[in-house]
Amino acid sequence: MTATSPDLQLQRATSITRSADRIVVLTGAGISTDSGIPDFRGPNGVWTRNPAAEKMSTLSHYLNDRSVREKSWQARLHNPAWTARPNSGHIAIASLAHSGRLHALITQNVDGLHQLSGINAAKVIEVHGTMRLTRCWACDDVRNMADALERVRAGAVDPECMECGGILKSDTISFGQSLVPEVIDAAFAAASECDLLVAIGTTLQVYPVAQCVPHAKAAGASVIIVNAGPTAHDATADLVLTGSISEILPTLFEQ
Repeated sequence: MTATSPDLQLQRATSITRSADRIVVLTGAGISTDSGIPDFRGPNGVWTRNPAAEKMSTLSHYLNDRSVREKSWQARLHNPAWTARPNSGHIAIASLAHSGRLHALITQNVDGLHQLSGINAAKVIEVHGTMRLTRCWACDDVRNMADALERVRAGAVDPECMECGGILKSDTISFGQSLVPEVIDAAFAAASECDLLVAIGTTLQVYPVAQCVPHAKAAGASVIIVNAGPTAHDATADLVLTGSISEILPTLFEQ
């Protein structure tokens, strides 16, 4: 077994994880692909297979083009996340949370699978929002997405806000939309307080959240990256584990 063998790397990573008391986990789309939710820019990603779909995630197109909104509502209605279940990767992080050592979970995902896995919602920092709620662009009214989807099933092609008649969108961050400062501040605060940050299923190319990795490192934390391929911060990490996330995490976070 060589010094760079995957098995030895995983053993070292597991040793670091076992000795950590305040662990922050940062997740991206890669953790949910084994639950049947495609990523965006991977070989089988949503935007790779259908570049026009990116328009539905661009705020200016969404607000100014009714046809884009109509297509967006149909895409929401048939989103695989509604039937997806947490996979072994999600469950492994939940077991870490139940051990009391998960300080915070920062996620770029909007699918809500971390909460479904049993992690207390108070521990989850959703930097890009959630698809499980709607928000009115005019009056800021927030409601369950399920209510709007029932209206779509009943024939509403572009359901309006029930309060003011304004444009509804999912409570997610679109291209061209500002992040919520308080949420980003919470993510960076968590990164500065941990003794270990584990980045999972993200290429760490989306900022500012990717900056949590060097931020944690500068604050004295160890950094482990788990991903199917290279990331933008591999050089920052103490260890990089490449392979199947749903196979690596149960070992990495075993109690």
